[in-house]
Amino acid sequence: MLVTLIKPTLGCLGDGEKFIDEGRMEPLSLGVLAGLTPAGVECKLLDDRIDEIDYDEPTNLVAINVETFTARRAYEIADEYRRRGIPVVLGGIHVSFLPDEASAHADAVFIGDAEPTWSQVVADAHNKQLQPRYEGKIGMPQPKTLPRRDLYAGKKYLPISLIQFGRGCHHRCEFCAVGEYFSHQHITRPVAEVVAEIQSQSRRELFFVDDNFCADPQAAKELLQALIPLNIRWVSQASLEHTRDPEMLRLFVESGCLGNVIGFENLNVENLRQMRKSANLPAFDEYKLAVENLRQHHLQTWAAFLLGYDQDTVESILATCDWGLANHFTFAAFNVLMPYPTTALYKRLKAEGRLLYDGHWWLHPAYRFNHAAYRPARMTPDELTETAWKCRQKWSSPSSIFKRAFDHKTNMASLFRLGVYCAYNPLFRREAFKRQGMRLGTV
Repeated sequence: MLVTLIKPTLGCLGDGEKFIDEGRMEPLSLGVLAGLTPAGVECKLLDDRIDEIDYDEPTNLVAINVETFTARRAYEIADEYRRRGIPVVLGGIHVSFLPDEASAHADAVFIGDAEPTWSQVVADAHNKQLQPRYEGKIGMPQPKTLPRRDLYAGKKYLPISLIQFGRGCHHRCEFCAVGEYFSHQHITRPVAEVVAEIQSQSRRELFFVDDNFCADPQAAKELLQALIPLNIRWVSQASLEHTRDPEMLRLFVESGCLGNVIGFENLNVENLRQMRKSANLPAFDEYKLAVENLRQHHLQTWAAFLLGYDQDTVESILATCDWGLANHFTFAAFNVLMPYPTTALYKRLKAEGRLLYDGHWWLHPAYRFNHAAYRPARMTPDELTETAWKCRQKWSSPSSIFKRAFDHKTNMASLFRLGVYCAYNPLFRREAFKRQGMRLGTV
């Protein structure tokens, strides 16, 4: 039996050409799914971001990981296979939120975590008894399971291995789909299993894909202690709270942390309250101190900002960009606020009649990537889209990249850090320009 695992691309460029993601990373979730597949079943990975899909190539089951931004393309792929009589199962957070939507394009939908139930899906497909719906309870990530990294060979992913320590986040941010999916829980793997996985692969540069690496501080510190002798370099995503914990910062440095993606989100305290960003509120008046603590520990920060909350204006958004530039962050994301389905934000905007594209922007043929999908309170949707784009252009301009490099505590703290800065800033600049205004889906 052959199971084909597919990672969809976002969509296509203005000339109809399929978007090829130059900055693509290994699809860890599909590697884990292959690792969960029973022995004797062959797995093949097709990454739509680079591979051409041959729909006529024989396979017994197609499994597609669906994210909200890739849903339209995922359904296109699923429909092509089903027209040829090949059974398709769709899974992922988006499917868990909208199983009825996904069911129109699948023989089976998978809700929840794959770990408890995936082997049953494979067995049912083998016996031609695939059920229309499966559900896996939220639990420990990949227990005693290593991802099939051999499936990544030859696909020219970025030279960094993806690892997961924990899933979920206990915070209740209004905009966050992750917290909604995990019911505001955070579940970690045993430290010994994480260490064993790191030792099972050859790379020393790692990305912990955790939504909030420090959600359980004690568990994080236990892992950090275990990482110290492994001689690795790593990055992850972490809430702002860790900048107020001297022991955590010390362990980050000793364990080889280069820096983290940190959601500063907004510079307006009323916006932070509205988005329920509890991790940031105690530190709002200490943003300057938080940044300085990161710099003193030579941690390179990817600062993430959410643009378009109700107190935001064109001027405040541009000021946010200037603040990021002044702090010489290594990378930054200036994200238009997106109403992901079933989140508290989506429900509020729907109740207020502010959603655009019939409330289903991820499927609407007129929606374009990085465009506003709702009516902001203090500007028009077009103004929000254009202002966010100005921030990305200004941030990734050649002069900005050159000036931000000269931070001796972060970007120039070592030759390796400077190399990371110089390699990835131009890459992210190219990707930002390619993605802007891109159509989701290819049909």
